[in-house]
Amino acid sequence: MEFSLWENLLLGVMVLGVIFWMSPGIKSSMKASHNADSDWMSVLVPVGLVVMFVIFLIAVV
Repeated sequence: MEFSLWENLLLGVMVLGVIFWMSPGIKSSMKASHNADSDWMSVLVPVGLVVMFVIFLIAVV
């Protein structure tokens, strides 16, 4: 799917608008994340389970 020049420009303007619109929330989230405790196991366990499931599916085929 190929976009024309004006569609690419419009898409770029929309992306920049969304970034500028959400930047205050992103900044406050980044400040709050510095004070939060990190709990990587809550991320690694589901990701590991998904990886093992995908490997299982590949092995079955």
